[in-house]
Amino acid sequence: MSVVLENCTVVDGRIQPIEDAAVRVVGERIAAVGPRERVLAEAGGDATRIDLGGAWVTPGLANMHTHLSLTLPGAAGDRLKRMGPHELALYMADGARRTLHCGVTTVRCVAEKDHADFALRRSIDAGRTPGPRIFTAGRALVCTGGHGHESSDTLECDGVDGFRRGVRQQVKAGADLIKVMISGGIAGEHESIDTRQLHPDELAAVLRTAHDWGRRVTAHAGPAPVITEAVELGLDCVEHGYELTAELAALMAERGTALVPTLLVTRCKAFFDELGVPEWMQQRSLGAGERHLKSYELAVAAGVEVLLGSDMPPFWQFEGTSATVRELEHMSAVIGPERALHAATLGPVRWLRAENDLGTVEPGKYADLIAMDDNPTVNTSAFRGVRWVMKGGAVVRDDRAGVRP
Repeated sequence: MSVVLENCTVVDGRIQPIEDAAVRVVGERIAAVGPRERVLAEAGGDATRIDLGGAWVTPGLANMHTHLSLTLPGAAGDRLKRMGPHELALYMADGARRTLHCGVTTVRCVAEKDHADFALRRSIDAGRTPGPRIFTAGRALVCTGGHGHESSDTLECDGVDGFRRGVRQQVKAGADLIKVMISGGIAGEHESIDTRQLHPDELAAVLRTAHDWGRRVTAHAGPAPVITEAVELGLDCVEHGYELTAELAALMAERGTALVPTLLVTRCKAFFDELGVPEWMQQRSLGAGERHLKSYELAVAAGVEVLLGSDMPPFWQFEGTSATVRELEHMSAVIGPERALHAATLGPVRWLRAENDLGTVEPGKYADLIAMDDNPTVNTSAFRGVRWVMKGGAVVRDDRAGVRP
């Protein structure tokens, strides 16, 4: 089946905007992109035509720090912890649907409960459940009593052999990457952000084992000394990075270590209030906000690859938009809208090694596309107006036609 999307401007951060454009989709993939008249002529008269009403079309967004089974301290988290496996699966499926409908067509899950993420991915891939493309770490690896140990989305390990086994268990389950907690964090009551939680030999075992299996490693991490050690050992990505220094940022840029800053986690009081998060965690989080932003600015200045990741559920309505878009707006305030588009599309896809299939609007890629009425290369807030979503050649949201999330 051939579908032509027309009356639009195409932009993907890689090319100059194509005005009065058309995109031809055959099956799940893009077959042609270019000026409307040329694409229509090549398509012939049998193609189904979809008028996008002058919209701007970009690749679907990729959120690199996702927890579809997130539980934080507080009343809402306690309710989620009481869910049985069947209820949890349905809860995560609902979150996946909401995520897709808000324009996020790819997610990287970085710790989910009970390996439910693998079942969800299989269901999405089989077409039984609407949702984004899922790349997942399975359960995050922690030391005994380490960050997040109280939840079934982590696996407690100790010693070199224990962490090697932990990596292999995630790979066995189907993990695309490995997540490890190497320092304390905001949500741990009996730790601080700068608490070291792995010995160098344990971290080296994680990195060596994961890399031997062809998996990249990302680390929950806050303090500069712990991150410096990890980068020198070969870490591929840092989550949060609350306390970077100029020297560490330069090292990350030199070694090609990416940063997913998750700026929202230190500037989201309304979200915490909604979930009933206790005061001790709110104070720790919001109190780290200024230093967190400075770390991000240092990384950008050094040339570190920065990638979109919200930590909050991607679809969550927050400050007038989704958490994904709000995070991207915070990022854009420092890097500008064009680089923000890259940080939300091709940048994440390259880290995931999926650029042959995703991340741009060009022939051969999956037709994972979103449309909005304003130009996102001029103002990132254009993504607040996403009104049309396609994944794999199927329209899953079309506000004008009444196909709404």
